Amino acid sequence: MKPSNLDGLHIRFFRSLDPSVVQGFVQAFCSRGPFCRPGLSMMQGSSVGQTLPTSMAAIAQESITTTTWGSVNGQEIKKFTLRNKACQEVDVITYGAVVTAIRTPDREGNLTDVVLGFDNIEGYLSSNNPYFGATIGRVANRIGKATFVVDGQRYNISKNNGENSLHGGTHGWSSKIWDATIQNDCVVMTLDSPDGDEGYPGSVTAIASFQLTNDGELRIEMKAHSKKATPINLTNHSYFNLAGHATNASELYKHVITMNADHWTVTDSESIPTGEIRSVANSIMNLTNPTKFGDVIDKVPNGGYDNNFCLPKSFNDGKVNFVAKVVHPSSGRRLEVYSNQPGVQLYTTNSVPENGIVGKDGAKYLRHAAFCLETQNYPDAVNHKNFPNSVLRPGNTYNHVVLYKFGVEN
Repeated sequence: MKPSNLDGLHIRFFRSLDPSVVQGFVQAFCSRGPFCRPGLSMMQGSSVGQTLPTSMAAIAQESITTTTWGSVNGQEIKKFTLRNKACQEVDVITYGAVVTAIRTPDREGNLTDVVLGFDNIEGYLSSNNPYFGATIGRVANRIGKATFVVDGQRYNISKNNGENSLHGGTHGWSSKIWDATIQNDCVVMTLDSPDGDEGYPGSVTAIASFQLTNDGELRIEMKAHSKKATPINLTNHSYFNLAGHATNASELYKHVITMNADHWTVTDSESIPTGEIRSVANSIMNLTNPTKFGDVIDKVPNGGYDNNFCLPKSFNDGKVNFVAKVVHPSSGRRLEVYSNQPGVQLYTTNSVPENGIVGKDGAKYLRHAAFCLETQNYPDAVNHKNFPNSVLRPGNTYNHVVLYKFGVEN
């Protein structure tokens, strides 16, 4: 039966099914059938250019389903699956407000999960978890010597990276269970962080919302309010490999990256910024032109990129601006990143146990398995007056928008 023959009766039938059945049916069409292949789109304006036929899209479009995904200390963990008309899906869970999967088609319409992660909640609880897909807070990246001064008072926070604090401390927001609701086409997660959490001052209410648009954009918006002055710097820590999450370094090296960054923050031997903001010109940090990872990654000190890149100063206006573009030529998959933040951490998964990390589908993730583009304020900004302000004060709102836009190139 041709797709065009699916009338209203058929659509009502599919809508009456359990969501998991519909998901399996839709994935079968996306990954095996011809309906998501270029040239068969029934929808205008898609950056992917590949969609279900109109009647099938009526089943799948803009839907959000919820399932239980285990528990932590007796508290239920929820998984939300967002779907759009372009055969794309995103899974997020309430533990750590983590993005656990992003499924997007290649130029032939083959649907593949392009972020690293685990099959179950136990993986995310393990000590081997390098923050896969997590919402990081209160302060992403590092704070030197795990100490800072705000309004004349010194605060000592938890040390979990030698003498430094990394990604919010020992029990940062990536290991908290967030409350979640569905609001229109968004999953909205909230977290209350008490005064003194990991040593940070002030009680903070944080919100992280996730929206998957029909243009292939995963829009993540992170907001925070505090009752006392405190540093805030949130990010999403997804690990991407556009060839597929299980393909490792051999495919990562084929990716071509272009970054809209003219400077970077120099760091010491412990990856703490020295305070110097250096031009990328005439250096391995210059990624302003399309650059294949395989041509440069082994030339970077410490075995790969783990550096904060600075967007042009003219972009520090609070608006959402272009950050980076990455293409995997073989599959055609493309990722564009946009954000309203002044910096972005490029990380190429340099620090992995020698025997790897066992992830989804039994895949073994090895060194250089993926790349991260973590939009952020500059690391350790609270300790450097020449860095953008990172202190959130009562009455003000921290607002961080990042767009991960997926598409294909022919």
